[in-house]
Amino acid sequence: MSAEELHEVAVTVNGTGYRVRVPARRLMSDCLRHDLRLTGTHVGCEHGVCGACTILLDGVPVRSCLLLAVSADGAQVTTVEGLAAADGTLSEVQQAFSECHGLQCGFCTPGFLMTITAGLGQRPDPDEQQAREMIGGNLCRCTGYQNIVASVLRAAELRRGRDAAPGARPAGTAAAGGPPAGTAAAGAGPAAEAGG
Repeated sequence: MSAEELHEVAVTVNGTGYRVRVPARRLMSDCLRHDLRLTGTHVGCEHGVCGACTILLDGVPVRSCLLLAVSADGAQVTTVEGLAAADGTLSEVQQAFSECHGLQCGFCTPGFLMTITAGLGQRPDPDEQQAREMIGGNLCRCTGYQNIVASVLRAAELRRGRDAAPGARPAGTAAAGGPPAGTAAAGAGPAAEAGG
């Protein structure tokens, strides 16, 4: 039996360029976790339903368990590891989750963080109903979602405060030397592949 053919994929993840050789059927979630050792992206249902594996692909939230790694060749990928600034300062969404206790076991949290980061890029001032719609494609088995909704609203407040501060960096950009923040250009909210 011959070895499976490998394909070279060049991808930028959290501002760092990588070249990996992967089988044609390697999922992006597996590439990130096993080939690049970025284990912040969690794999839950493996059917694109739960949202735990959500990443940003060229700024758009996608389910990495449904994305073939070879299809990400040349793309810009942001994972949960890329949300904080280079000095460790939390992003507004991460800070809001901390302040509002938006997690319990934490397994679904990376997917929520990525979805909300993209969603706030598209809708920076959501009301409560819009916040609920923003997270509608992500599942959490521990919480009643109230604190996650509160986290969305708090993250929007933190972003508004940052944008109003003198010398604030533009929305969707990282601090000097940090990874790209990866806000969405279009399709924010539940990842397109999941169908809600």
